[in-house]
Amino acid sequence: MIEYAGIGSPLYKKFGLYLDPVGVANVPDSYEERLIEMYPSTFKNLRFFALDPYDIVLSKIERNIQRDREDVKYLATAIPLDLDTLENRYTDELRPYLGLPEREDMTLKLWIDMIQEVRKSGAT
Repeated sequence: MIEYAGIGSPLYKKFGLYLDPVGVANVPDSYEERLIEMYPSTFKNLRFFALDPYDIVLSKIERNIQRDREDVKYLATAIPLDLDTLENRYTDELRPYLGLPEREDMTLKLWIDMIQEVRKSGAT
């Protein structure tokens, strides 16, 4: 697939679009219902979908590396994320499926504090 749709592929050369292999992440239950179609009607036999912003944030919670935290800060200021919705989706749709939910509970609390701090300072 990368040969036909990766960087430097015909897809990339023609449309500036490419696929990048990624690892597997846990996402909230029912995420499929919230998928957002990208580039609708652009391709005859191909459709692209993206997670909604809350599902993107929650898909990063277990890994929690610096890049993930920067992405969360950006999304929280660009969207802006409603923190109650984020917390409810985590509790109802992701937490029951996590291996170490107590660790991710702490991560979510830290992220919410981080988002509130970023919003107060106006920085990303």
